[in-house]
Formats: sequence, C-alpha cells, structure tokens
Amino acid sequence: MKILGLSCSPRPKGNTISLLNIALEGAKAEGADVELFSVAGKDIKPCDACQACAKTGICQIKDDMQELYAKFLESDGIIFGIPVYFYGVTAQAKAIIDRTICFGAPKQSLTNKVGSVIVTGGSLGLVDVLKDLYFYMVTRQMIPANYIAAYPRGDFKQMEKCAKATSDLGRQMVLIARQKFQYPDSIGRSSFAFGTHTL
Repeated sequence: MKILGLSCSPRPKGNTISLLNIALEGAKAEGADVELFSVAGKDIKPCDACQACAKTGICQIKDDMQELYAKFLESDGIIFGIPVYFYGVTAQAKAIIDRTICFGAPKQSLTNKVGSVIVTGGSLGLVDVLKDLYFYMVTRQMIPANYIAAYPRGDFKQMEKCAKATSDLGRQMVLIARQKFQYPDSIGRSSFAFGTHTL
C-alpha cells in the first residue's frame, strides 16, 4: 500500500508541503508506505498536443514528468496538494493534469486509485480548484476521498482541528484503498462521458 503526496506548489517549503506531510503521517500511521513529490525545481513542460500518446500510451516529452508517471502508477492513492495563487489551480498542477492524458491503457491508468485534494490559500478560487480536481478524478475513474481547504495562519500543527482533519484524510486514503473498490470493466475506461464531441 503506497500513498503519494503531490505538491503542485512552486515553493519547496510552504503551507502545501506542510499539510501534505501531516496527511502522509496519518497514512503512515495506518501502515502505508508514503512518499512526497514536489514539483518545485522540477522541469515539467506543458502538453504540446502532439497526440503521440493516443497511439502508444506514452508521452514523448522527456522531462521530470516521466519520473512522476512512474510514481502515479505505483501508488494506491494520490493526495494532490495545490495552493491558490490566482483564482484556480497552479500552472504546475494544470500541466500535470494535461500531461496525464496519456493514461488510457488498462495497465497504464489511474483507474481505481484513491484520490484526494489539499487546497491552501485564499477563498476565491478554492472551490474552483476542488471542482476541477474532483472532476479530473472522476474522468480518470479514481475513487474520490475527502478534501482539506486551509488558510495559512502560521504553523498548521498548532491549528489542532486542521491538523487532525488533515491527518484523518491520510488515514482515510489508506482505509478506502483497502476496500479494493473496482470500476466495472464492462463500462469501459474512456476518459469522456457522452457529449456532442463524442458523435
């Protein structure tokens, strides 16, 4: 059992990392192996829409996203940590979302992995981040867990209710993953529901 904490903040030390570490401590207390991956200082380029992955399932861009792909696939659960800077997800988070379009094949998929979100920052944009990430998880056929939305007020560990809720989120990730929920294979693994674009 492995839970990955993904910091989509360009800051190597900050509120997002702090809360992810608390959540990972909670997951570890439930017996999971945990890992924190920070995008700070990493080279993650935007998707260039070459569509090569539609045929191969492999992204042709060679950067640090290749390392993250492997961590996604080996994890049973992923906690997305995203600060709000300008009313929505960070540029780093959006690049990662776009680059995972290559996850379509049954053996290279986020299907049945547990997902959750930790959002830090101002109130405007917070709901949009949660909406975007939970929609992303549904289209990837992930199993959504709870979320944390927190405003920076110094050391989060001193904010007892916040720290407990965050630790509980980590524990919840492990407990849900242990349930081994599976999307039915009969409904397919398409990333899209029906819409006029599917005609």
